[in-house]
Amino acid sequence: MHKIQEMFSGKTKNKIDKISRFGYKNKDFLFKFFVYLILIDVAFVFLYPLIYMVVASLKTAQDFADPYTYWIIKQPTLENLRDAYETMSFLRSATNSIIIALASSIAQVISCSFIGYGFARGKFPGRDLLFILALFTLIVPPQTIIVSLFILYQRLNWIDTYYPFIIPSLFGQGLKGALFIYIFRQFFKGFPQELEDAARIDGAGGIRIYSQVFLPLSKPAILVVSLFSFVWHWNDYFEFSIYIMDKRKATLPIKLLDLNWWFTEVKMGYGGATGMFQLNEGVEMAGCLLVIAIPLILYAFAQKYFVSSIERTGLVG
Repeated sequence: MHKIQEMFSGKTKNKIDKISRFGYKNKDFLFKFFVYLILIDVAFVFLYPLIYMVVASLKTAQDFADPYTYWIIKQPTLENLRDAYETMSFLRSATNSIIIALASSIAQVISCSFIGYGFARGKFPGRDLLFILALFTLIVPPQTIIVSLFILYQRLNWIDTYYPFIIPSLFGQGLKGALFIYIFRQFFKGFPQELEDAARIDGAGGIRIYSQVFLPLSKPAILVVSLFSFVWHWNDYFEFSIYIMDKRKATLPIKLLDLNWWFTEVKMGYGGATGMFQLNEGVEMAGCLLVIAIPLILYAFAQKYFVSSIERTGLVG
């Protein structure tokens, strides 16, 4: 009798275990399903403009006129890319953008890391007040001070040069300079005090500790600041349109305006007519694709290190 009861209890236990495992698998499957569904939705929101840009750049005028042709292209062409490449003087404009973005990002890494080190490890009167004032510059729109800056740079003979972008970056200013100071300051504050004390026992001063101890250990913060600074300077339109008058020194975002002029006056011969964007949409999208090509390639190579660096700098959350 006991053996029969043990046999039935064993079978019942096995059935209960199977049911419980099946329930856990179902719960795990449903959880993963909803997670992937949300991720696909979010990815679509971000990828939709890029996909549309690529598709539109390959369309002909006939494809744009056909209401049934939206994603499926009947006659793909590279003519739009060629026209945008030639009209924007891509090589020269891209070189200008690279010079400004690269020089400014290097300058901001050097200056903002040094200032952030001072705010994080230095002890001097008014340190916290100065840091708050530095952060306050983030909420001041550049449009409110652009007139005074233009007058200043004009007196310094900096108009039509790259000095208004590079020189301020050397002093911790420039585009989003306060944000980069904040990133370095938070990163340097996370270092243990014992590390600095050991360097001081070895006879190192503040600058030596910064250059030989803290800076080599701050590669995640350097990578984040470098990429952010490069991309923001690359995409900036407002300040470049104010300080750069010579078209030969124009950057790629500014050269996008030439596409409308080229289409209306050169290709269509309308003498500067407006309202031609729909006919010119393929060339416009091709130009936008050329503008974002280099940052996309840069991010594709640095994506793995960039994500891990973002987590280590404490920007997430």
